[in-house]
Amino acid sequence: MPQSAIQDSLSPANLRMLQAVAEHGSFAAAARALDLVPSALSYRIRQMEEALDVLLFDRQGRQATPTAAACELLHESRLLLSEVDRIAHRVQRVATGWEPQLTIVIEDLLDMGTVFELCEAFYTLGAPTRLKLRSEVMTGTFEVLASGQADLALGVLLDSGWTDRLIEHRPLGNIDFIYAVAPHHPLAAITTPLTPQDMQPYRAVAVADTVHRSNSRTVGLISGQDVLTVPDMGAKIEAQVRGLGVGYVPITRVQAHLQSGLLVQKTLAQPQRDTHFNSHYAWHRGKQRHGQALQWWLEQLQSPVTRQALLQGRALEAGLPARQVAE
Repeated sequence: MPQSAIQDSLSPANLRMLQAVAEHGSFAAAARALDLVPSALSYRIRQMEEALDVLLFDRQGRQATPTAAACELLHESRLLLSEVDRIAHRVQRVATGWEPQLTIVIEDLLDMGTVFELCEAFYTLGAPTRLKLRSEVMTGTFEVLASGQADLALGVLLDSGWTDRLIEHRPLGNIDFIYAVAPHHPLAAITTPLTPQDMQPYRAVAVADTVHRSNSRTVGLISGQDVLTVPDMGAKIEAQVRGLGVGYVPITRVQAHLQSGLLVQKTLAQPQRDTHFNSHYAWHRGKQRHGQALQWWLEQLQSPVTRQALLQGRALEAGLPARQVAE
């Protein structure tokens, strides 16, 4: 039997007939429930049996008892029909203006716990939109948005005066960095402000910019200084706690380390100018008028509480407004 014939025999209509016969216990009763001629129903079930090469019902008199094969097919058919209904419901929802998928790129400096809280609030809407999250570093965050690989970017580091007619952006907040070393690192013992000459002999830890199509960005490195490059800020902080290197870290991410003594903040004789970043959230211009999912996220980002939580890693204290999706 061709594979296409087997697939045709498992159509939603045929599976519902199978369920009706099993539920009512006879072809005649199932036919009445389905408003069909009994002979037509019997014919369709026999077609299924021939296509699958199995016996689905033991026919004894007027009774029809499901075989073991039919019981297994009934179990799977319930899952299949449920999935068909879910797909139909999803298509109907998408037709009302909800995007099939919303991709959000997040700068590694931001608090993922807050992002997940926002995801939880979004899922309570019952929207059909699938969320896809990805993490990037520095210039890579904007590159992913600008190339069309993401719909919304959180934590974009934009230079002063930056403009792009295709990208809309709003301030997210400031990210401040401090210079920190492990308490057992040689630089920790120096009591005077650190000079470039003090720091240059010691290895720096740097997070790799994930940009691919343009020049990568480096911050706080001294010419000739050895560098340990790591994939994200969590790894950078861990490396500095272990004394593998030194460098700038966001103060909101290391407050607990400073309080416990795992890291020591150092004053610099010549502070770097790139220790204060203006972070933004950005999206493609015009898209907020078309996608309800993107619109919902932009509404949440208008809240100062939400923006502060993304930057500082504090739990959202205020309830997130939820706009229920109409059935």
